[in-house]
Amino acid sequence: MAPQRPAGSPLDKAGLGIKFLGISVLSGVLVAGMALPAIGALGLTAKDTAESFDNVPTDFKTPTLSQASFIYDAGGGLIAKVFDRDRTILSKEQMAPIMRQAQVDIEDARFYEHGAVDLKGVARAIGKNAESGEATQGASTLTQQYVKNVFVEQAGDDKEAFALATQKSLGRKIKELKIAVKLEEELSKEQILTNYLNITFYGHQAYGIESAAQRYFSKSAKDLTIPEAAMLAGLVQNPSAYDPVLHPKAAQIRRDVVIGKLLENKHITAEEAKAATATPLGLKYKEPLNGCITAQNGMGFFCDYVRHVVKQDPAFGKTATDRQKLWSQGGLKIYTTIDPKNQAAANKAVTTKVYPTDDVSAAMTMIKPGTGEILAMAQTRPYGLDGNQKQTVLNLNVDAAMGGGNGFSPGSTFKPILAAAALDNGVPVTQAYPSEYKIPYPQMTTCSGVWKNPSGDTVENESKSEVGPYQLKEAMAKSVNTYFVQMEQQIGLCAFKQMANKLGIKNLASGKPLQEVASMVLGTQEVSPMTMASIYAAFAARGKYCTPVAIKSVVNNAGTQLPVPQASCTQAMSETTADGINTLLLGVTEKGTGSSLQLDDGRQIAGKTGTTDNRYAAWFNGYTPELATAVWLGGPTTYVSMKNIKIGGKRFSAVYGADGPGPIWQMAMNEVLMGTPKGTFQTVDIPDPQPKPDPNATPAPGTPPGTQPTVPSNDGAQAAGGLIGGNFTFPPGMIGGGNGGNGGNGGNGNGWGNGGHR
Repeated sequence: MAPQRPAGSPLDKAGLGIKFLGISVLSGVLVAGMALPAIGALGLTAKDTAESFDNVPTDFKTPTLSQASFIYDAGGGLIAKVFDRDRTILSKEQMAPIMRQAQVDIEDARFYEHGAVDLKGVARAIGKNAESGEATQGASTLTQQYVKNVFVEQAGDDKEAFALATQKSLGRKIKELKIAVKLEEELSKEQILTNYLNITFYGHQAYGIESAAQRYFSKSAKDLTIPEAAMLAGLVQNPSAYDPVLHPKAAQIRRDVVIGKLLENKHITAEEAKAATATPLGLKYKEPLNGCITAQNGMGFFCDYVRHVVKQDPAFGKTATDRQKLWSQGGLKIYTTIDPKNQAAANKAVTTKVYPTDDVSAAMTMIKPGTGEILAMAQTRPYGLDGNQKQTVLNLNVDAAMGGGNGFSPGSTFKPILAAAALDNGVPVTQAYPSEYKIPYPQMTTCSGVWKNPSGDTVENESKSEVGPYQLKEAMAKSVNTYFVQMEQQIGLCAFKQMANKLGIKNLASGKPLQEVASMVLGTQEVSPMTMASIYAAFAARGKYCTPVAIKSVVNNAGTQLPVPQASCTQAMSETTADGINTLLLGVTEKGTGSSLQLDDGRQIAGKTGTTDNRYAAWFNGYTPELATAVWLGGPTTYVSMKNIKIGGKRFSAVYGADGPGPIWQMAMNEVLMGTPKGTFQTVDIPDPQPKPDPNATPAPGTPPGTQPTVPSNDGAQAAGGLIGGNFTFPPGMIGGGNGGNGGNGGNGNGWGNGGHR
């Protein structure tokens, strides 16, 4: 049996030293860095070292640090500060000198005296840890800590990269040392310290000294006092253990340790130290409210939309990875199209007329015709994650891919799209159809064949009193369903779909393609309010359709202007066609279903109401030459029948487009447009149709027998692939034919219903 060594013998201490070699690597003390020749013993040759030193990544000298971005409205007002990491980059001159000194004194007091490795510090750590038998004291320099922080910063939210950046391995420590040595050659101590203070984590989502100063003391880093600087410097070692919010006593003890170091190193006087330790922590803590949840006037949803644009539009990077990197790194100043006056009016209207606690919600988008600029985006329920407070992050104004849901059936607000397709294809604005009260869906041509109705589904008008024949102007004003189905048959589903495509509807809100089905004209397939606002803006702009845009300009933290998405504007229909649509929709607001929605200043307005079966959704899409606004009302995530329902404190027996969403539109538009110049529409002359004769009237004296006109019958007989209503026959070429496969049933799974009413 070997004799035991006496405790404290040289061999025993040597053993502890050897033990420390292993422990120190895992605890951050790079014993292998005591002298550069020792690197060779760890398998790193001089040639390898030299090559590596010559290729230190630029990111370590001038790191690209993630920081907050700022989103502004069109007037320059701040909408929100958004960040993955709350950080503001400062220069040396923007930091209080006492803050810089406090961080050095507590982290690496000999920082200005040694290189990348503090040999005295390593020797001291070996001695201290050998005595205790544990790695209780580290010797990593501030430069080495900075290098590690850069690796952590580069890892971001990548868990695998973060694990590699923080693993306790000899290889990682050597890599850090190599870069630290090179940095000490290429950067001054002041540059390294400035970088360190900008990258370091201080707890509570505060990265960098500016965010830390704002978080805990509500002031800038340049204004920090001795006790404040000491407390923040002390946090770096362990932000959780020294958290001044959760552990104020521990934070104060740690602060006083830093004050003691400042005194020990003669960077403050004894009187200053005494006064500083006698000072309470004096926190003026501000919660790290991140991003869109902080936006006012309901702009949280628009803020979230901007985030989706940056992450998805190729203007901000060729790949999703490039765009995510741009957003995560932040430091952007994003100037948007949102008009603060319009937004305030929209938010007020949707929250006044519909309460957040109601079973239904309202959503509104305003678009500037001819530009595609989004001027307002509001909805009833507030932006946030607290379901108990009726908060939501689901943006009801936009498509699913941009943070919204699957959209809503637009009902009769889809009919003007068909009318535009018909007029653009030569159908006269005076076109008449029999428009019986109820008819089966007729066979219709599609882009690839024929749509058929094997199950005999029918469509009917809102009232049994709605019986034609009607011409287009009256049919639009009254929103006669059977009229538009008969027009749809005449021009075919392909021409209708092509016009919808030109007006921005290639896909539905869910991302699924628009289907060629007979119920398409009744708005059974779901779209978003933004989509409908953009379509009606095209009518206002005499047929010029522009894709919606939310961002005017973006400046990065270097002051460089970045490319931004531009509106793509095309002439979707002829100006004459658009003038015809505007004339028709003026008729809706003058004598039709929207006649109650005039504005206070008497200016011209045009628009279309829409409701769906069971009153699951109601719309009013209205516009002036200067502004197009779409308003939707309904269940935000599930179907809610708006019959015998209370909305905004008002009881409705059944909601219509004119009495549900209409007043919301009216309230917002009155506020926005009052006092602004009044524009006028280009219109076309549409003669009023001759009144239908009364078959029971006594013929005038001298009327030849057999010439007394009669009212067409309402039996809606079907024949030869077309519809014949009593005495009425379709114009030449109206009845389609041809062979082809059956089309699928469209809409949202509710069959042929859920669309097409007033």
